[in-house]
Amino acid sequence: QVHVVESGGGLVQAGESLRLSCAASGSRFSLYAMGWYRQGPDKERALVAHITSRDGANYADSVKGRFTISRDNAKNTMYLQMNSLSPEDTAVYYCKVTTPLGLNYWGQGTQVTVSS
Repeated sequence: QVHVVESGGGLVQAGESLRLSCAASGSRFSLYAMGWYRQGPDKERALVAHITSRDGANYADSVKGRFTISRDNAKNTMYLQMNSLSPEDTAVYYCKVTTPLGLNYWGQGTQVTVSS
């Protein structure tokens, strides 16, 4: 079992920045693949960014150039730096952990609200 906890959400104005954090338990954190997903009002949950155990990253087109995913294996934590936020980024942001065995674990989500 992997325990996943997101933090860092909040209310910001358009153009501002936020950094989300995702802490995950387990001694094999460096082997996890991890991703950020978001679910806006009346929308399905969608991938925002993904990072592999070897730090390979990919992004949804809508956030390329604005968001950066990273990880600190020494702290068992993944981050999502979000710059130039717009109201369209308003959503609950979820962290997903995938273990080497292919098991998926989700956090409870953190709300990001961007006002215009």
